[in-house]
Amino acid sequence: MTDDDSLSVGDFPEVLETGKPEPRKKTISNPYIHRLQRRHFLLFDVLPIIGTVAAFAFLWVRPFGLLEFCLLFSMWLATGLGVTVGYHRLFTHRTFKAAPWVAVVLAVLGSMAGQGGVVSWVALHRRHHEYSDRQGDPHSPNLSGDGFRGAVRGLAHSHFLWMRRHEYPNIVHYAPDLLRDRGIVRVARLYYWWVALGLLIPTVIGGLISMSWTGAVSGLLWGGFARIFLLEHIVWAINSLLHMFGTRPYDSRENSRNGGVFALVTLGESWHNNHHAFPESPSFGLDWYRLDPGYWLIRALAASGLAWDLKLPSEARMAAKRIA
Repeated sequence: MTDDDSLSVGDFPEVLETGKPEPRKKTISNPYIHRLQRRHFLLFDVLPIIGTVAAFAFLWVRPFGLLEFCLLFSMWLATGLGVTVGYHRLFTHRTFKAAPWVAVVLAVLGSMAGQGGVVSWVALHRRHHEYSDRQGDPHSPNLSGDGFRGAVRGLAHSHFLWMRRHEYPNIVHYAPDLLRDRGIVRVARLYYWWVALGLLIPTVIGGLISMSWTGAVSGLLWGGFARIFLLEHIVWAINSLLHMFGTRPYDSRENSRNGGVFALVTLGESWHNNHHAFPESPSFGLDWYRLDPGYWLIRALAASGLAWDLKLPSEARMAAKRIA
């Protein structure tokens, strides 16, 4: 997403110098914000590609082994759950409530994914739901023209290119609840440090377990850059592919689709049509037999008393939206 959580609420004035109220703008676009977006795009979208290439090149020095797999998998799982359970289901859609320290941990893990600070991510995603597959959607693949060429342009835009420069959703308008949460605002302001911590952890662990500099570098490359690259493209594929291809069991006003075959690798996010039809639901799979690891974590938190008020849709409401 973007790193614009470095901005403060004071960067979004809502009164003129005359003291008269100014109509609240939903989006903000200016050269300063676009510079931040370009910087974030290069650091956290382009650099992981280079880091992943370097990881494969480093195989000539140190082969990919159990240590590299464990670091890649564990960091991917932790930060991926931070995005789907924290950024998406808790902070964006408020599908459940959680203990304050659990919310902070989820926000930190989501920040380590390098997809933007929590407040910016939430504002962007709430705007996506407001304008999904219509003008105003930051990353729809369906607004770039007809035919094969339009489809290719749309996929490239929604999967990757839109992050270079876009209208920034006004966080005062889209995320006022998060701006009132001091703990989450503090996490958002330290976004760059959390990303750096997400790179440091696998580096230190890799070096200590192997007791070698090659283990440290391998940990950085596989548990850091390759992990960010992998998780990013999984999330972006939901924005792009699952608004064009897949099944559509429920009626919704946009072109969202389910891709059940990707349920595990997306931690449940690929039940995308289900989610758009019932955005208030902490379960994206909706049925017990549809794999949804994000919801499994929420259920585990609820069983331990750390999460509550899970807002599952009723059978009647699901039946009313089901497409025959």
